[in-house]
Amino acid sequence: MSAKEKTRGFLAEFRKFIARGNVMDLAVGVIIGGAFKTIVDSLTNDILMPFVGLFIGESTFAALSFQLGDATIALGSFVQAVVNFLIMAFVIFLLVKGLNSLHRKKEEAPAPAPKPSAEELLLTEIRDLLKERSNG
Repeated sequence: MSAKEKTRGFLAEFRKFIARGNVMDLAVGVIIGGAFKTIVDSLTNDILMPFVGLFIGESTFAALSFQLGDATIALGSFVQAVVNFLIMAFVIFLLVKGLNSLHRKKEEAPAPAPKPSAEELLLTEIRDLLKERSNG
């Protein structure tokens, strides 16, 4: 097999992979997740942290740091990242929980019984008439 054929096969396989629905869903999820991260960062930095600042004396955790020799340990940045993560994880948990309950409701609803065909109705009538004759 030549290098050109290998490339064509690889590119065709790659195109097939990209065109699959799951990959496109993942791409959309990543883009929306990035936008959602901006919202969570704003919620943490602009709304939650000013309230926390009333108690710790700083407007953000990022300002909390200490020197260890020549190194600066930015403990506050780490704490703020953890807070952002917990908020995002909680929101994702709520979304998954909501979607799971919707799926459960769909699964619990029994499928409507199919209407009998004209042939089935006729056979039912014949069966009932035969029962009447044998009993009477």
